[in-house]
Amino acid sequence: MGRPRRRTAIVAAVLLVVVGVPVLSALFGGFERTSGGEIAVVRNGGFFDDNKIRQVIDPGSGRVWIGLYSQVHKYPAQQRFYTITSEARKAERSGVDVVTVPSSDGVSMGIEGTLYFTLNQDHTALKNFDDKYGTRKFRSADGKTFNVYDGDDGWSAFLDQIVRPVIDNDLRSQINSFRCAELVSSCALVQNSSAPKTAQAVGQQQAQSNNANIAKVQNAINTSLAADLEQTLGGKFVTNIHFNLVRITLPDKVQDAVDRAQAAFAQVSEAQAKVATAKAEAAANQARQNGYNKCPTCARIEELKALPQGITVYAPGNPNGSLLRGK
Repeated sequence: MGRPRRRTAIVAAVLLVVVGVPVLSALFGGFERTSGGEIAVVRNGGFFDDNKIRQVIDPGSGRVWIGLYSQVHKYPAQQRFYTITSEARKAERSGVDVVTVPSSDGVSMGIEGTLYFTLNQDHTALKNFDDKYGTRKFRSADGKTFNVYDGDDGWSAFLDQIVRPVIDNDLRSQINSFRCAELVSSCALVQNSSAPKTAQAVGQQQAQSNNANIAKVQNAINTSLAADLEQTLGGKFVTNIHFNLVRITLPDKVQDAVDRAQAAFAQVSEAQAKVATAKAEAAANQARQNGYNKCPTCARIEELKALPQGITVYAPGNPNGSLLRGK
């Protein structure tokens, strides 16, 4: 009697481990919740279920039942950004990341900026987004592949492969409608001109115009990006789009030419200052001499004031020396 009972107990324990643990795990895993900064799309994943979308869990939810073995795709619910910059630590891509586009007069210009946007949290739009992009992988700049819902790495890979080409194309279209000097004042220093101007004159006359042109570029990009992203993505999946153009840089050779031109203007300014100083000193000396001619006594007084300390005898007519010091 003892052995059968013991054998039954062992079999029951094995069954409990083999069957009970997975069942309990599935039951506890059938609940899910989201934090305040994420929204989730739930897909069926049971043995006898299809893989269609089951539900959407809004940000900051409590625990909700999502079914056994369901798949949860969590997406960011707060504002996101995509940065293009030459500073490797801040760029989305590794290394130096600048969009290089030509101006209307053929000067290659490096564009740096940041795109701000928010994922559309409308449930219908979010379900369509998950159908289109949550069911595939994206390759990041370093060659690895991720799902779009795989945290920051997955989101960056999606932006880099799908959104970045749209940004590049819009920047190219807008920058190409302006001349280099209309966006960067210093371009005027090294481009052909019938009446060359000083660096100061160029800066004073074009700084305000350049700011206005950069604002036009930003506004145009914000408008075109919204339409182009909707068309490229196949739906209005991102909202509150805003591109902030941070900096426009010139190619190294062009920048070197600008630096040389500015240095040359600085040397000219320095020489002009020396000439002005010399003229002022000459005019002062001439005025002083005219005063002495009209007042010889005044000239003699100035001579006495200029004598060194300790002089006791002053003999201007003495050929052996006019100054004698006292002992």
